[in-house]
Amino acid sequence: MLKSAFSFVAMSLTAVSLSFSSAAAADREDVRGFLETTGFDVAIESIAVGAGGAPAMLGLEGNDFGKAWTDLTEETFVPEDMVERALDLLEERLDQDLLEHAADFYGSDLGQRLVQAENLSHMDDDELKQIAGRQLVAGMVEEGSPKLDYFQRMHVAIDPEGLGLKAIQAIQVRFLLAASRAGVIQMDLDEGMLWAQIEENESATRLAILEGAIAGAAYTYQDFSDDELEAYTIALEDSRMQTVYQIMNAVHYQILSERMDVLAVNLEKLMPVEEL
Repeated sequence: MLKSAFSFVAMSLTAVSLSFSSAAAADREDVRGFLETTGFDVAIESIAVGAGGAPAMLGLEGNDFGKAWTDLTEETFVPEDMVERALDLLEERLDQDLLEHAADFYGSDLGQRLVQAENLSHMDDDELKQIAGRQLVAGMVEEGSPKLDYFQRMHVAIDPEGLGLKAIQAIQVRFLLAASRAGVIQMDLDEGMLWAQIEENESATRLAILEGAIAGAAYTYQDFSDDELEAYTIALEDSRMQTVYQIMNAVHYQILSERMDVLAVNLEKLMPVEEL
């Protein structure tokens, strides 16, 4: 069960949870346009898609709960509500200068092609994406492609301190403890034990996250040239863009945390369906 939980972290981690404030908050309508231009609205909506992986943290499958799981996740992860929540948080935390800097890049021809590719990738099946991505990576290794270096730099640029792992781990621990209390998993879990196991596996988890991120990038950006990916990497490494990503990642994981807490409260309504 716990092995499945740590695998879920490696597959789903893309961001970092922090708190920010802005001296000059951005205009709400500008923020709405920013969401659409950058594709962050689709990234927020894709949290609902990722909810299907929550049972894996319990060593179960979604269909073990029958229709009740589908109904509960649809009630909990409402895309329109999550996007509105993102607007509220970004309006508080993004200042106009940062918003315009990111919007200028993502509004360019290259930026819009990148957003389109990322939006499509968000909705693809993670497992199939990883299989295809790893095949592409193998070919790049054989060719000595510079894209692999760009993918690794991109991964670091969007979370230079690697704090996203701690954010998702905290969400995961709360969810597992709630599942144990609700009796959804037949195991008494101790929070200290969970954190000890997480820390013991952290190096392997970070490596798995990096490998998964590179495979995901290879899949997502397979139609882009070396020069285009170099330009994207340089854009992401700009200090202003890194600040934008810290804020967006904080918002992403705050919304995920809030929705997972709601899901956890309702776990006692779910018990695995047994065959008659």
